[in-house]
Amino acid sequence: QVQLVESGGGLVQAGGSLRLSCAASGPTFSTFGMGWFRQAPGKEREFVSDISSSGISTFYADSVKGRFTISRDNAKNTVYLQMNSLKPEDTAVYYCAAALRGWMSITPHAYDVWGQGTQVTVSS
Repeated sequence: QVQLVESGGGLVQAGGSLRLSCAASGPTFSTFGMGWFRQAPGKEREFVSDISSSGISTFYADSVKGRFTISRDNAKNTVYLQMNSLKPEDTAVYYCAAALRGWMSITPHAYDVWGQGTQVTVSS
């Protein structure tokens, strides 16, 4: 059974940076499409970024494009989200998700497995 564990969240000032990690269990990580989503209090979960199983293809929400970078290391079963130039509106719980059939999608329903989330708080 695939499990995902996020880490790297925390409190940072506006303009700062954080790097989130998501470690996956299981031998087939390299076949999964992976995504990052976030959910702020009182708001719906929203797409942040996703990456293909090979790592060649990536896609970003307009709100984070140019500031966030998604990457993966299939040898370490880990996907990363480097977040730079953080803004207070980036404050949310960040979740990683795995699409076990390997596709990429901005839709949460396309993902089969979710991590527990990690809190990111950006102060002004």
